[in-house]
Amino acid sequence: MAFRQQLGVGDTIDVSIWEAPPATLFGAAQSDSSRYGASNSRVTELPGQTINGDGQISIPFVGEIRAAGLTPTQLQGAIVARLKGIAHDPQVLVKLERNETSYVTVVGDVASSTRMPLSARGERLLDALATAGGVKQPVDKITLQVTRGEQVVSLPLETVIRDPRQNIPLHAGDVVTALFQPYSFTVLGAAGKNQEINFEAQGITLAQALARAGGLEDSRSDAQGVFIFRLEDASALHWPTAPVRTTADGKVPVVYRVDLRDPASFFVAQNFMMDNRDLLYVSNAPIAEVQKFLNVVFSVAYPIITGVQTFK
Repeated sequence: MAFRQQLGVGDTIDVSIWEAPPATLFGAAQSDSSRYGASNSRVTELPGQTINGDGQISIPFVGEIRAAGLTPTQLQGAIVARLKGIAHDPQVLVKLERNETSYVTVVGDVASSTRMPLSARGERLLDALATAGGVKQPVDKITLQVTRGEQVVSLPLETVIRDPRQNIPLHAGDVVTALFQPYSFTVLGAAGKNQEINFEAQGITLAQALARAGGLEDSRSDAQGVFIFRLEDASALHWPTAPVRTTADGKVPVVYRVDLRDPASFFVAQNFMMDNRDLLYVSNAPIAEVQKFLNVVFSVAYPIITGVQTFK
């Protein structure tokens, strides 16, 4: 859909009016602002007018006419309609001289926060970032947030670059915010390493998450016990019964379990996407718990046995 640049309060516009000969209205008075055009038609260029607080401008012989909320083309038609019957075959051209209302604000982790004027060409999301000098952080760590009225939508910058359909046209008053938000998940249990691991804004799969965590420890992990702890939106899943426990912001605690002893689970792991702040837990194998108990027993019994043998 093409961008329709609407005029607003504070915008300054130029209005030019043509009359076909014999000009009888604007042509009756000779002035410095009038000149002859093609076929001896007379053109009158009105001084630049700023749309007042009521959204109106003033046209000679017509009076006040509403301009705010109209495109220049629509305003041209409105002026012509008002001049018909009092001017001879009037033609009107409206040009935006100074734009004060059709702007997009670009803030966040960009080189320079700015206000980008919108033109009839129809600027898009990436145009706004280019006007602001681009982002300061790696592309895969940036999330774009567009605020339009009361609606707020976020999307990874890398997705916008890869999918032209996400490079949406902007509207006057939009606020584009570049957010440096390195997503992360936490790994605990019998994995190669226990720590918080960052990942790209476009997301990673469970298989990738396990690889970044160093995989499962062969000596103590239980491949049947890989768990993902997540706070889901109440509308994210089809619940057999309505969730009883929710957080203050309406989230539902959910635990996903994957059995990696089942070969089909590896296909699941390649398609299951990790969310920001997920907790990945790998449980210990039963034999590992026995080994822990034996280690405790031997740590206590061995010094006693050694002491007894020494005193013999």
